[in-house]
Amino acid sequence: MAISSSAFIHPTSIVDEGAQIGQRTKVWHWSHISSNALIGDNCSFGQNVFVGNNVCIGNNVKVQNNVSIYDNVILEDHVFCGPSMVFTNVYNPRSEVSRKNEYRDTLIKRGATLGANCTIVCGNEIGKYAFIGAGSLVNKNIKSFALVVGVPAKQIGWMSTLGHRIELPLKGGGDWLCPHSGVKYYLEDDYLHQLN
Repeated sequence: MAISSSAFIHPTSIVDEGAQIGQRTKVWHWSHISSNALIGDNCSFGQNVFVGNNVCIGNNVKVQNNVSIYDNVILEDHVFCGPSMVFTNVYNPRSEVSRKNEYRDTLIKRGATLGANCTIVCGNEIGKYAFIGAGSLVNKNIKSFALVVGVPAKQIGWMSTLGHRIELPLKGGGDWLCPHSGVKYYLEDDYLHQLN
C-alpha cells in the first residue's frame, strides 16, 4: 500500500492494499478506497465516498459526501464533486447481463465543478473549468468554461476559472476581463479561451 505518511485516513474508512494516496490527502468517515485507485496530493474525500479500482484522481480534488467514483473515471487536478453527485460506467446496464468489459471512460478535466446531485453519464468529457449546475444530467461532452444546467444539461453561459459568470454570448466572438483576477477571456468559433 503506497499511502503517504502525511495522509489522514479516518479509522472507520477502508483502504484496500495497493491503493496509492498522496501527501496531505484526507479520507473521512465510512469511505472505501479500492486497491488499484491512484489518488494525488491534497485531496479531500467526505463521508461515505467510494473510489473504484480503475480510477485516477489528480491533486487538490474535493469529493463531497455520498459520491461513488466508479472504474474508468479520471478526475484531473482541482476538480470539485458536489454532495451526492453520480458517475456511471455502463451505458446500458442490466442486472442479468454482465457488462464489465464494456465500461466507458469518463474524463473530468482540470478545475471542473460538478454540482450537488448532478449525474454524469459515462463516456463523456467535461472540459476544463466547466461548471455543471446542481441536479443536472450530462449526457454529452461539455466545452471548457461552459456553464450547463438542466435535464438534459444545456449550456446557458460561461464561467471563469474562479467560478464567476462571464458576460459573453454563447456563440460568436468577444472578450471579457475578469474583475477579480485580471485574467482576459475571449470567445472565438463558439469556444472560450483564457488569454493569460
